[in-house]
Amino acid sequence: MCGIVGVLNLADEPPVELHVLERMLAMVRHRGPDEFGLYRDAAAGLGSARLSIIDLSGGSQPIGSEDGCLWIVFNGEIFNYVELRPELEARGHRFSTCSDTEVVLHLYEEQGPECLGRLNGQFAMAIWDARKRELFLARDRLGIRPLFYASRNGRLVFGSEIKSILAYPGMEAQIDADSLDQVFSYWSTLAPRSAFRGIYEIPPAHYLLARRGSLSVHRYWALDFTAEPEGRRPEGEYREELESLLSDASRIRLRADVPVGAYLSGGLDSAITTAVARRHASGRVQTFSIAFDNPEFDESGFQRLAAEFLGTEHRTVHCTHADIARVFPDVIWHTEAPVLRTAPAPLFLLSRLVRDHRLKVVLTGEGADEILGGYEIFKEMKIRRFWARRPDSNLRPQLLRRLYPDIAGFGGGPAFLFAFFRRNLTDTDDPFYSHLIRWNNNARNRRFLLRDGAGAHHADRIPLPENFRLWPPLGRAMYLEAAIFLSGYLLSSQGDRMAMAHSVEGRYPFLDYRVVEFAGRLPPTLKVRGLTEKWLLKQIGRRLLPPEIWRRPKRPYRAPIHRCFFPDSPAYVDELLGEPALRRSGLFKPAAVAQLVRKARTGVNLSEVEDMALAGILSTQLLHHRFVRDFNVQELPAGKATKLVDRIGRT
Repeated sequence: MCGIVGVLNLADEPPVELHVLERMLAMVRHRGPDEFGLYRDAAAGLGSARLSIIDLSGGSQPIGSEDGCLWIVFNGEIFNYVELRPELEARGHRFSTCSDTEVVLHLYEEQGPECLGRLNGQFAMAIWDARKRELFLARDRLGIRPLFYASRNGRLVFGSEIKSILAYPGMEAQIDADSLDQVFSYWSTLAPRSAFRGIYEIPPAHYLLARRGSLSVHRYWALDFTAEPEGRRPEGEYREELESLLSDASRIRLRADVPVGAYLSGGLDSAITTAVARRHASGRVQTFSIAFDNPEFDESGFQRLAAEFLGTEHRTVHCTHADIARVFPDVIWHTEAPVLRTAPAPLFLLSRLVRDHRLKVVLTGEGADEILGGYEIFKEMKIRRFWARRPDSNLRPQLLRRLYPDIAGFGGGPAFLFAFFRRNLTDTDDPFYSHLIRWNNNARNRRFLLRDGAGAHHADRIPLPENFRLWPPLGRAMYLEAAIFLSGYLLSSQGDRMAMAHSVEGRYPFLDYRVVEFAGRLPPTLKVRGLTEKWLLKQIGRRLLPPEIWRRPKRPYRAPIHRCFFPDSPAYVDELLGEPALRRSGLFKPAAVAQLVRKARTGVNLSEVEDMALAGILSTQLLHHRFVRDFNVQELPAGKATKLVDRIGRT
């Protein structure tokens, strides 16, 4: 895993200065602290901060082609590079390293952008063609690894993180009010927007081509939930194929020249990942978990049960309210976006535990819920569609009580629960039907925004595939969850950013594109059967795990919010939520925020919506403080190995 940066002249500009590239690189050195590399010629500059995982001694970047025309900096892993390399060697390519990065370079030399269809991995890359004067930027299919870009004074500036772009001279941060409105509606910005005006992310499954005077972005892969007809194949065949795919996905994700551990949450997904990986691991698997002092969030009992059953070497980080409040400013420095939850903070502490035990790589279970039907929102939709056929029924809405037996959590009795889910009940033809309740509920928090962009309709913001309406309702709901929440929040704020904050690489077997494509074809009843989530995966769990684990209902990973910050507020909370700081940022209504803060200070429980508003406001204020008001450019540490390829003056 690495951090990459670069600058391309789009007009008649002098060569980029080396110290500019070095400062950009310094801002992402946490992503790759092992060594640094720079390439420069008259038109372009590239930089790499490397986390050495494959070919530790020989994989230094940037890497050039045999003729010196192509140069690559690469962030991520290509898990099938072992299979691709012999093909390239047979076609006459000569390799100078044993790295996966060089395989990508030669494959691009052969096939150009079409090479992306051959890659099984998680990546963001930049390839500079010095002969064509063309820059190629690309991101993996699911958006596991980030990549941002911006234009400034005739130059294209890019980097793995926004902070590296802001280190470019004259680049200033300004929080985008429209993006903030998106976060308060969908929990994340919608690609290509970032939280900052004029800075864009390359969307998942897209690549960018830039040359003098032109820039274009192209899609190369898409999620597809066209399901096979029910009964086409026996359930056992589907189960065996899924288990085989997961086994191979885990096997190739153990490819590394360093030890690989695993996260173990106590739930089905991470337990299956660990169980399957154990078959291929060369030694005892090391696992890592989060335990909370608050029993409402703690799953440590199930974590210990899974670890004992699987025979792993298990370690736990214990997380308190005070711990979350203490690290939250650092968390937002790394998310580079507002968040409506504190859930990234314990994961920040977890990756530090991994690093402290000298591991650089962990397998995780993310992605299973999105592709195999794990979330309550999918069951909510199923019940509501059933109810909508007879909207006057008093019996059909009773099914909601099976999802939410703790009705008090909704702030009232059954009547409140039913009224809540009755909204837009019969709008089943709306393409966003599955998510309308969530989004409309989230939108209540836009009342805190100084500028409310509520005029935009979901259809104006969220493009849908041409065949979207032909998919089954569950497939449509899963597409929205995967296209918006998975990459925009889960794999970013809770995934890549929290792991890489401590130079740890997360790997995701469920997000192997073969698993994702297979899951898209599954009949809906193999995902959600009745009101049982992840049906097919649970059948695999039945074979691999104790019943206490595979029979468990889905329990979403959550962390406490207002109890972390009130009533004993850290100094930064009082400062950033005070009227002077709110007026400086100009993003929120001070009177509305003051009312929310007063309520939090009384010690009463905030509603879930109020909790999310508090996290969103505080994280945005932290973002403004760290990136807009007081952004500090860093320098590369002295004494680290640096590979320099300086071709100024060469043609």
